[in-house]
This record gives sequence, C-alpha cells and structure tokens, in this order.
Amino acid sequence: MVAEIIPEAYDVFGKRTFYPGKKRFGFFAPNAAMGRHLTQPLTIRCETLEEVQRFLNGCRYVTDRQQFGVRDYWMPPEEFEVKRKGDCDDFALWVWRQLMAMGKSDARFVAGLAGRYGRGHAWVTFVEGDRAFLVEPMAHQCGKWLPRLDVARYIPGISVSWDSRQISYFEHERRTFNPPLLQAIPLLFEWLFFRIKNYPRSCYGWARYWCSLLRRRYR
Repeated sequence: MVAEIIPEAYDVFGKRTFYPGKKRFGFFAPNAAMGRHLTQPLTIRCETLEEVQRFLNGCRYVTDRQQFGVRDYWMPPEEFEVKRKGDCDDFALWVWRQLMAMGKSDARFVAGLAGRYGRGHAWVTFVEGDRAFLVEPMAHQCGKWLPRLDVARYIPGISVSWDSRQISYFEHERRTFNPPLLQAIPLLFEWLFFRIKNYPRSCYGWARYWCSLLRRRYR
C-alpha cells in the first residue's frame, strides 16, 4: 500500500498555484469545495498505517456511476467510512484525513494520471525526514509495502495540503525515469518479487507466454 518515492521519477513537492482550472486538470473535479472534505469530524481514528489498511480491507471499490448514477462524485470522508465503498478519490480523501490526524508531515491528496493507460486517479503522499512516500489506497490488499518502481507509473497533476488553517494547491511536472543499470537491477528484482508474491497466476501466465514466443523464434 505504501511505496517509497524515487525523486527522479516523481515530482514530490511541485509548485504552488491557485485553484486549478478544469480546462487543464479535468481529473481534478471535486463536486464541493475541498474544505467540505476536511472540516467534518470522523468517527474512526487510526493510529498507524496498519490500522488504515485494516479498515480499507473491509471496503470495496464501486464506481460513482453504480453508486450515485453520475460520472464523478467525490464522497466526503465521513460518508465513506459509513458506506465503506467508493472509487479511488473516495478512498484517497479518507486516507488523507487519517494521515493528517496521525501527524504525517506534508500529507497531500493527489490527483493525476496512473496505470498502464494513464487514466485519472487519486492517491496520497507524505514525507518522513528526507524521504517521501506514496500511499495507494486501492492496493490495500497487497500488503503494507509496494515496490519503489511502481512509483514511475504515477504522474501527479495537482496535490492539495491543509495546515488546519489554509488549503494550498500545488502543480507538478511530469518526469521521465531512466535509471542507470546499477540502480535499475535492485529495483527490478524488488518489483518481480512483489509481483510473484501477490500475483502468482499472472506471473505464471506471462512466463508461459514469453516461453512460447522464444520457442517459436528459435525452433
């Protein structure tokens, strides 16, 4: 659920900006002012990331079309913890509130693009010392830690922070990650170990596919 951010692959802090316009950042589309998602009290208070993960294990993914009959709806965190179902922005908003309550430094709600096809997505980041971490709430069933190489799939567009008095918005740049071989090898092994551990059937299928291609090529 948590991956350490490789600075070369991800613009952690961004550049402060005014409220982002939908013309440029269409994936940032709250149906209410961001303050609405920050001010209402929550009934659940997590003390650790493990407790956050345990709560999310009891939640399920449901699209806004299925639940509300609209294309996009950002559910307030106090509503999400009662329904325990929603999409990525609902999961991320609730986790963001929990991280801030836990005192995580510079905890941010992030909207951007992620995945193989670069779809709109939402996640959370925080900082500990000189290290930054990305929290993927939708990967709550994959264990506490995610491989660092996964961070390269995330393209932050807008992040939001709150210091109990003021909401701040930050615009992020897109980075291309081309690590040198000595850095890439341990990252790749870490990624492969995670995939084999969590998705053995998928790895077996890919292995059979590549073996069949090699056999046909060298037959």
